[in-house]
Amino acid sequence: MSQTISRRGFLKSAAAGSAVMMVGLNAGGLLAVGSGDVVVNPFVSINQEGEITVVIKHFEMGQGTTTGLTTLVAEELDADWQKMKIDFAPADGIRYKNLFFGAQLTGGSTAIANSYMQYREAGAMARDLLVRSASAAWGVSPNQIQIRNGVISAGNKTAHFGEFVKEAMALKPIDKPITKTPDQFNLIGKLKLPRKDSQAKTTGQAMFSMDVKLPGMLYVAIHRSPKFGGKVSSLNLDDAKKIGGFVDAKPLANKAGVAVYAKNTWEAFKARDALKVSWDFSGAETRGTEEMRAEYTRLVDEPAMFNGLPTTKEAANIAMQDAEHLVEADFQFPFLSHAPMEPLNCVIEKTPNGVRFHDGCQGPSLVQGVVAYVLGLEQAQVEVKTYYAGGSFGRRANVNADYHVEAALAFQAYGGQTPVKLVWSREDDIRGGYYRPMSLHRAKIGLDAKGQLLGWDHHVAAQPIMKGTPFEAMVVHNGIDHTSVEGLSDTLYQVPNMSMGVSDFKSVIPVLWWRSVGHSHTAFVMESLMDMAAAKAKRDPVALRLSLLDQADAKGQRMANTIKAARDMANWKEGDKRGFASHFSFNTYVAVVADVSVKAKQVHVDKLYIAVDCGVAINPDVIKAQMEGGAGYALGAIARNEVTLDKGEVIEANFPQYQPTRLGDMPEIEVEIVRSNEAPTGVGEPAVPPTGPAIANAIYAVTGVRITDLPMTKAGFTFS
Repeated sequence: MSQTISRRGFLKSAAAGSAVMMVGLNAGGLLAVGSGDVVVNPFVSINQEGEITVVIKHFEMGQGTTTGLTTLVAEELDADWQKMKIDFAPADGIRYKNLFFGAQLTGGSTAIANSYMQYREAGAMARDLLVRSASAAWGVSPNQIQIRNGVISAGNKTAHFGEFVKEAMALKPIDKPITKTPDQFNLIGKLKLPRKDSQAKTTGQAMFSMDVKLPGMLYVAIHRSPKFGGKVSSLNLDDAKKIGGFVDAKPLANKAGVAVYAKNTWEAFKARDALKVSWDFSGAETRGTEEMRAEYTRLVDEPAMFNGLPTTKEAANIAMQDAEHLVEADFQFPFLSHAPMEPLNCVIEKTPNGVRFHDGCQGPSLVQGVVAYVLGLEQAQVEVKTYYAGGSFGRRANVNADYHVEAALAFQAYGGQTPVKLVWSREDDIRGGYYRPMSLHRAKIGLDAKGQLLGWDHHVAAQPIMKGTPFEAMVVHNGIDHTSVEGLSDTLYQVPNMSMGVSDFKSVIPVLWWRSVGHSHTAFVMESLMDMAAAKAKRDPVALRLSLLDQADAKGQRMANTIKAARDMANWKEGDKRGFASHFSFNTYVAVVADVSVKAKQVHVDKLYIAVDCGVAINPDVIKAQMEGGAGYALGAIARNEVTLDKGEVIEANFPQYQPTRLGDMPEIEVEIVRSNEAPTGVGEPAVPPTGPAIANAIYAVTGVRITDLPMTKAGFTFS
């Protein structure tokens, strides 16, 4: 690899990595398994003991994907749940791609949604092979064969799946198997199934990449620039050499940092801290948070760079010129870190064919392509072995594969023969960038005397996430990165005369999608403004929202039903001092009622009522867990969390400064899943967007203080 990594080549490699065959697939393109197994398709194999292995194409980071995908196969196969096993898919951007993205990527709350029929058909295909095998062996019609809980029967004859493995191997799978109708489901939505990852995790047997140890492996910590965009200028190792266990230190080829090699992680961290590095900050970010906030204000003071809707700013304001009520507000949002419980880490080792990467990441084939480019290898020479991860929230789905590139460069700098394990500390993670972007929204809405909307003028200033990535063509249109306005420009509310201006903030601070992406701030703005409009017009906040939905439209009807479900579950009454918010994201409908108590500006969130319509509920218990987890994640973000800078350097370092929600902060949460036979949609992220504004609206109802600058500590509130 050349000393300078070309941005164009880097991005091309990341994109190409989504369409690459992977070592570990046999000539037929299927997973290499035991010689006596029936490989039905790339997702299902059955062995002679009757065990069914489901190949999980999506990354498990705690959200329950392994259980959900296994349920789909087991349902159609009528299998014994106890005999269902899982294995993670290799990097193969063709066979194991996300059908929505066209790349092997877990994100956007799409794991179940894009796999629903794919995995059901895989299970039905396996069932058909077993039925035909039993039919031929027993000399009966396929219609006489029954399968229940892993037992095949016809009359007085019974067998388990493994007894027909040999016969099934001789049959050709059908292309389009018949799948069940919802009234035939035995597992989907009906049972509280034990999660497939629970036992291994609770007994300490589950493998995370942090658990990987290889003979002769060195541990690596990276000394990074204290300012984003800084480059290594000079290096002094004298003090680092005094640390026991220190092995060596070498600048990375891209000069973004210095790799420190040691005998264990602690010694690597200590030696890194002892390094003396001089930096070139000529291309670095040197502004502090307050300077950036001033720049954001300047951006919304000036005409928008791009217009996202047909209605112009001028037309929106003309529509509001006779308004009885005007609502005007600015909403400020900080940088946010993902802060997964397991910090970033990975292992790279040499193989006879190339290298093997051990990692828990959301895009294996993307990593494969980028690492191949960095090391000057063919993509087929890079094997990616996937493990569990302790949370991600989008951080392990970086198309730049930042920590993978660091590991590859560190491996290369040490000679490319010795296995190395890169580990980020908590401080590395919180100060390492790839944040949810800062943003500023300026909104003006007009209402008539009856409280009906007349017009809406909106201007968003945000640092775009997708520009300059392989996904730019998919997400950026007319200059607008959709992640800056999603949830606003495509709201389900019937908003007349709505203008949507967007201005890009420029910085070398790397930004990334964060749990619920743009919805994490746009929903707060939209639902706060709905509450403000209701207060101005003296209307019930729930009634106002329902009046703005087109309930003759399928989406509008489902949103209305979800709002009503939350309203009724919480026994909402007009005039209650409570908060309400609803939002549509990732094709899922969520509504939240929040009860809070406030004493001397100390807030306690007492209870959240959450209604969700996510289509067919594959695993109701998993869905409820994701609603609870999303609400907890949102609570930390709005209550206390922010990443701030002083002269370009991040101030927050660890959980004492960047405090996630803890068990003691969690309110009681009641979840109702709206019954639906529609195709399943995402649940990993949709609880995040409406939870924040529901809590903020509740605080307003109790105190009269409207929160428009996050986190809420800026308004003097504390949380208990």
